[in-house]
Amino acid sequence: MKVRTLFALLLASIQLGFAQTPTAKSPPLGIEIPAQTRASLAAELAQFQADFAATVQAGQLEPWLAVLLPDIEIFPIAVRRALEWNQFYDLKQPDSAVALLKEGRSRLDALKAGDAPWTRARGAVVRGFRSRIDGSVQPYGIIVPQETVNEHPRLDIWLHGRNDKLSELAFLSDRLRGKSEFIPGNTFVLHPYGRCCNGFKFAGETDVLESLEHALSQYKADPQHIALRGFSMGGAGCWHLAAHYTSKWAVSNPGAGFVETALYAKVFAPDKPVPPWWEQVLWRLYDVPGYVANLANRPMVVYSGELDAQKAAADLMVSAASEKGITLPHLIGPATGHKYHPDTKIEVAALVDAAALKGSPDAPEKVHLTTYTLRYNRMDWVKINALQRHWEESTLTATHTGQGALSVQTQGVTSLTLFPPEAWGRKSGWKITCDGQVLSAPNGAPLRLQKTEKGWVIAAASESGLRKRHGLQGPIDDAFQDAFVFVRPTGKALLPVADAWARAEMERAIAQWRLVFRGEIRVVADTEVTPELMATHHLVLWGDPGSNLLLTKLLSSKAANQTRLPLQWDAKELRFGKEVYPAASHVPVLVYPNPLAPGRYIVLNSTFTFRQGSDTTNALQTPKLPDWAIVDLTTPPSNLAPGAVENAGFFDEHWQLP
Repeated sequence: MKVRTLFALLLASIQLGFAQTPTAKSPPLGIEIPAQTRASLAAELAQFQADFAATVQAGQLEPWLAVLLPDIEIFPIAVRRALEWNQFYDLKQPDSAVALLKEGRSRLDALKAGDAPWTRARGAVVRGFRSRIDGSVQPYGIIVPQETVNEHPRLDIWLHGRNDKLSELAFLSDRLRGKSEFIPGNTFVLHPYGRCCNGFKFAGETDVLESLEHALSQYKADPQHIALRGFSMGGAGCWHLAAHYTSKWAVSNPGAGFVETALYAKVFAPDKPVPPWWEQVLWRLYDVPGYVANLANRPMVVYSGELDAQKAAADLMVSAASEKGITLPHLIGPATGHKYHPDTKIEVAALVDAAALKGSPDAPEKVHLTTYTLRYNRMDWVKINALQRHWEESTLTATHTGQGALSVQTQGVTSLTLFPPEAWGRKSGWKITCDGQVLSAPNGAPLRLQKTEKGWVIAAASESGLRKRHGLQGPIDDAFQDAFVFVRPTGKALLPVADAWARAEMERAIAQWRLVFRGEIRVVADTEVTPELMATHHLVLWGDPGSNLLLTKLLSSKAANQTRLPLQWDAKELRFGKEVYPAASHVPVLVYPNPLAPGRYIVLNSTFTFRQGSDTTNALQTPKLPDWAIVDLTTPPSNLAPGAVENAGFFDEHWQLP
């Protein structure tokens, strides 16, 4: 009787915790629009959706037209979300919704007639693409120059500032008006949506890269002449993407954006709890000062208003760069707050224009790469394949010294690949000096070097075995930057409390993904998972060892291939490493290579790990859990955590517990 009473109290407390989890601060709920207006708009939307569906189902579109369907889908999606998610923020927006549906209708009619005139339009245009992450259609805006005066037109990326009310409806309406902080001549100006307001991190980061890829496939812009720019939150995104993907841009131009977590968010203030050690380690994923040495690879032009509090971030970066022997031009608008000074803006534009016109070098003689994770492992013609230890500073500097010779210096790197540019025109082998050791390599690329107990050797093209590598290195949040699906349980729960917690967390995750990352999560039953699905998607398994049939299979002794999930979990206990926890009140969350599809992840009972309590500033939207954690369910979920995190940590470079 006592056990049953304890179980009932425990289950009630967890369920109460689910119910009391606060709703997200961002985005806010909208205003009520007149009932007649809502009904009319809903009817027009329904008719548009029906006509669109009939066009698709008819299957009569030419393939080159069918791939343009996302250019039409962006319009009904924007209106539907505004209606369903209550995201009208002023009484003018219903009229904007009508205008968007009209534009969508015009495109649909043209498509059915075998034409796509918007793909040839000049000026402000909005486009859409289907994201590989969740299959959602995402919008972007682009300003197409009236004419291009040479064969290598430039493309600028402009990252927008924070606006919690920037729904798809607001974004598309704004982009069709064509305003932009900078519109250089002979230049395409790309405005990624970035999945709204996440600081262009996580899925927002992928959105920038995917929108750029789509734009380059549709317009004749030159990838060697790309300028990355942004202001405020967009400036923060610019700092981040400039430092982590430096060689993608001919020049970067951040303005007034934060660059790190601790100082900006005042996380160590006396009235705040000290973040756990693993969360502090994970700041190294996005904190820009640690990556500042990468900025030596390309020009950067920094802007701040003299009176802007955000100037402190730029000052911090200029100082950090100086310590590495790098000079970052920092232009300051006199007596100016959080905006561009008109005169200084002209100076900024001149410097950026000159660097963008010059473009990225085809074959840079010297390349430097600093990283803390294999998520960011490439710079020009060098790539880091493996680290001695994740989350510690690791560096690679490679120099072409001429006459078939390359010099490489490393720190914390155990495997690397060199891709010598064709411009160097080697007809014989390479002499490589790596950390003072001389190696001879055959002609051609790539050249892969492996560090062994005896030193560096020329290695095979790839390394087998279980090891952290790019795209499969953790932490949990990494799984949500590429294609993933949720796998819902259909079996009978062994642990009712854990299963109830998992199901509630899954529903919360679906709702939060919509709000924070503006997409719809694909959900399949555990009985519907196929080898093809596993080979192309990370699988997020929800439930316990009884309720989720795929999890049951992966935990069994008959699990296929060479690896198994690194835990034992049954109705009585949860064993993880050397620790044992009562299964009635504890659940594991983790990311791990899928034993049935080694190129993909398995995630247990987790979505992206920052919760509603981090919505107050993008600086707090950082990973809150590492590779694994054990959650005590006797503490209900909150707006900061899924329960009490009793233990957490990282797997080593071979996905083993250290």
